[in-house]
This record gives sequence, C-alpha cells and structure tokens, in this order.
Amino acid sequence: MTKGQENGLLSESTQTSATLFKKACKVIPGGVTANIKYFNPHPIMMEKGKGSKLFDVDGNEYIDYLLCYGALILGHGHHKVFEAVTKQMMESGTTIFGTPHKMETTMAEKLIELYPGIEMVRYTNSGLEATLLAIRTAVAYTGKQKIAKFEGHYHGGYDQVLVSVNPDMDRAGEPSAPKAVGESRGLPDYYLKNTVILPFNNLDATEKILRDHAHELAGVILEPIQGGFIPANQDFMTGLRKITEKLNIVLIFDEVKTGFRLSLGGAQKIYGIKPDITALGKVLGGGFPIGAIGGKKEMMMISSARDGRDILTAGAENNDKQDPLYHSGTYNGHPTILSAGLATINVLEQEGTMDKLFARTQLLRKQLEEIYKSYGLTMQTLGMGSIFNIILGEGDIRNYRDMSKTNTKLRKQIDYELLKLGIYTKPLNRYSMSVVHTEEDVHRTVAAHDEAIKRVLNK
Repeated sequence: MTKGQENGLLSESTQTSATLFKKACKVIPGGVTANIKYFNPHPIMMEKGKGSKLFDVDGNEYIDYLLCYGALILGHGHHKVFEAVTKQMMESGTTIFGTPHKMETTMAEKLIELYPGIEMVRYTNSGLEATLLAIRTAVAYTGKQKIAKFEGHYHGGYDQVLVSVNPDMDRAGEPSAPKAVGESRGLPDYYLKNTVILPFNNLDATEKILRDHAHELAGVILEPIQGGFIPANQDFMTGLRKITEKLNIVLIFDEVKTGFRLSLGGAQKIYGIKPDITALGKVLGGGFPIGAIGGKKEMMMISSARDGRDILTAGAENNDKQDPLYHSGTYNGHPTILSAGLATINVLEQEGTMDKLFARTQLLRKQLEEIYKSYGLTMQTLGMGSIFNIILGEGDIRNYRDMSKTNTKLRKQIDYELLKLGIYTKPLNRYSMSVVHTEEDVHRTVAAHDEAIKRVLNK
C-alpha cells in the first residue's frame, strides 16, 4: 500500500475524489448507492464520459473497461443513442406514456428474432427484476417451490438468489455438493433452506443433486458464462438441457451479462441451447436501466392479464377466473429506454461491427498475455466475445472454486497501479470492450500494464 493509500487517498491525483467521497459518507451509507461501486481506500468520482474514456472530478482521463459493468457496448455518449432518445422525446412530447406503445412490440419482435429461446417477451426495469420474474414464472408454471442455482453465480441482490455467490470455502461444503451460504445480513433462513446449490461445470454431480430434488425444484438458473468470463463446457450445457427437460425443471439462462456481448443472440446462440426462459438487461438498455424476460409461449402466457385478473382493479365479476402470474411496473417498457436499446442493437447489427469488436478484444487479450509472460508471470485471459478477465494462475478455470485458488493479491496490486496510469476497471473486475475502443487504446492499455507490473515487482 502506498503512502497515499495509507492516508485514505488512492493517489495524489485523486484528492477531489477522496474529499467528495468523505462528503458522500455523511449522507449515503458507506458513501455509495450500490455496494459494488466501492473499493479501498475510496472509489473514483467520475464527471464525464466520452467514447471509450471516463474523466474524473480531478480531471484525470481513463480508458474505460468497466463500461458500467458491460452495459455500454457502444461506449459513452454514442451519437446514435443520443439521436434516438432525443427523437423519441421530441416526437412523442413526453418521456413516458404509462400505456402500451409501438416500441414495446418492435423490441419484442427483435428479441424473438435474435434469441433462439424467446417466443414472447415481458419488460422489467433491471436485470435483477428480470431474474426475479423468471423464477416466479418457473414456480407458477411447475407448481413446485424450490429453485436451484450454481455456486459463484450472481443473479441480483434479492433473498432468493443472494446465496453462495462468494462463499468462504470453510463454509461452502464439498465441491460436488456445495452448501447454501448467505451473502448478506437480513436473509431469512427460509431461502437458505429452499435454494439448492449446484457445482458449475460438473455435470455428474449436478445431475445427482437435480435428481434428488426433482420433485421440489421449479427451475435451475445459471449464468452460461459465470461472472461474464468463465464459460460453461459445451458438454455440460448440453447435458444440463437434457436433464432439466427429463425432470420437468425449467431451465433459466441469466444472460444479463452475456446478452449481445458474445453474439447478437447471446450465449444460447453460441451453445446451440434453447433455455425455457431468458433474462436480459445491461446492453439491452443502451445505457439506461432495463430488464426483460423471454421464453416459451406456454410459460410466458401465464402472466397474461387477459386470461386472469388484475389484482389492483379486480371486482366480484371476475373472481371466478384463474389468477394470472402477477407482474407489473409503472416504468416497464419505458419508451425512452427502448429507443436507446433499439438504436444500440441497430448499430451492432451493421455488417462487420461485431466481428471488429471481437477481433479488437482478441488483440488486447493476446498482447496482455505476451506482456505478462515476458515478466515470467503465469497469466491467462479468460472469456468469450467482447468480455474477459485476467487470471493470475495456471490450469483450467472452470468455476468459483478454481478462481479462489488464483493470485488475486497480485492482480489487485496491478489493478491499483493501472488506475493511477489511466486504465479503469474496478480492481479484480472483468474487462468489457466497446465498439469505440481503438487500436491506440489497446496499445496504451498494454503499455500501462507493462509499467504497472514493473512498479509492483520492484516494490
């Protein structure tokens, strides 16, 4: 830790960030509005964004690889997004109708076109809400009460899935039979008892647990790419699909991180797997908050208000009708957000855009691996499409437990030096690329890693 960090300062060049953070702590618990935004000794307060760059309150420039945790695949302030949002507001005369509108159908048709597992769509306001609705749909459809999730997978900060995301190994149980470990104070014991934990990329152990609990499991939810960078094996995905179909367990893909980042059709297009339900978010909103679920028509239709009743306006005249799965939200399908999302997809669909994005990502990965190798450091980049992470460790990384054995201490030291050198991602976080990252950005990033490694090794 540097002298500046000992004094509560990331570096001498971030003094305004440190001062503003102290001010925020007086009115915001912990100084941040989401725990994930914090890192020691203080987060960096940003003021502007443009293209692939962020600018903090001290005037420092950073090449941004966090990209709002992957949401900004077009970078900051893309003119197509700005134009679409401005046009929507000017032509509509409002930001939101509070009624159905045409863009809801337009976006739904586009998602059905792109994602193999989507036949119908419902909108939410975040990826968290999307996974929550997906789980509720699975429970309503099957009539079973429990959900299974994989160790190390994150699906949002709510009770049912805030379990065994980053468990301590001394409490996590055996690798082939993980225990449910709560990730927050305030979690009711009910969810620890009714959320079944599975070992990612271990098909035999997963099948055994699913068979043991098949009578009570409504669904299995997973990130096809754990954390956005640890891919599932193809055999694992194929086997999981077959097992869940045989056992009448709904298969839910959480593609909030992977949607549009591995392909226009997400991870399911790459793996050739049709999940029963898909949850989307991040890139889908073009920088605005959004979520959506899509899935088989027979499952999605149980949320139809036409065939049931609206619990807020129901009267005695429709008490004899079957209750639907209740889903609502004032801002669902927000026209301004859908206009930004459609503009983003339109850019990504332009010929060569995704290929160029993936090629630039591979260029960065290759050059980073070469730099670390030149210092005798065991390093690999792991990921797919336009997202990856830097792993300081050898051997296959197949799940959370493999990641726990890597050299995160050294990685964090390098990440802190990178922040001082103008490369931004939260320490230990994955790298997300955008269509506006340039070859110059890549070269500057590799040079910064070279300097950061020197600084750390020479301490």
